[in-house]
Amino acid sequence: MTAWLKTKGRVESDADATEDRLGDADVELTEETCNEADDFEADATRKPIATEERAVRRARRPIVWLTYGVIPALIVGLAACAGYLQWRNSSMRAAQAAAISAVPAATDSTIKMLSYKPDTVQKDLESASEGLTGAFRDSYNSLTHDVVIPGAQQKQISAVATVPGAAAVSASAKRAVVIVFVNQTTIVGADPPTATASTIRVTLDKVGERWLVSDFTPI
Repeated sequence: MTAWLKTKGRVESDADATEDRLGDADVELTEETCNEADDFEADATRKPIATEERAVRRARRPIVWLTYGVIPALIVGLAACAGYLQWRNSSMRAAQAAAISAVPAATDSTIKMLSYKPDTVQKDLESASEGLTGAFRDSYNSLTHDVVIPGAQQKQISAVATVPGAAAVSASAKRAVVIVFVNQTTIVGADPPTATASTIRVTLDKVGERWLVSDFTPI
């Protein structure tokens, strides 16, 4: 009997110990499960936040691109176009003003260069050379002093030039080209006058405030 009681007591003690171990295991399992649940919940909370942040960044990219890329480029382009248009308008106004002032200068110089009298030929042509410039003035002075002035004095040659029309074909602030239509009447001694018509391309350079002839080419 005593042995049975001892055996029964050991069995009950073992059962209690097993129950205690199972209880501890349940507690540990419960704590581990809770920790995993907390981690899962935290991950589940962070994922929507991260997804939302990425969505916000993606939404901001076009705005940043427009702000720092397209809009500045458009502003620079518009400024360049405005500057070009302003320069073009200014150049056109300068060309129109040059054409207006160059045509009478070409007409006046042409008449002076081709008009003279035997008695005043030297004075007439030297006065005409004041409206010329550059290498053309040098060649004109050489021709008139070596050929025209002596021939006019010896043969009593006189000439009168008129310009029925003239037009600018190109013009800028510093250079202009004018087509001049010339009628010239020449008298040699007692011979009857002869008339000739010609077309001259006159190139003028702006020197200071004056238009001076730098080339004189029959066409």
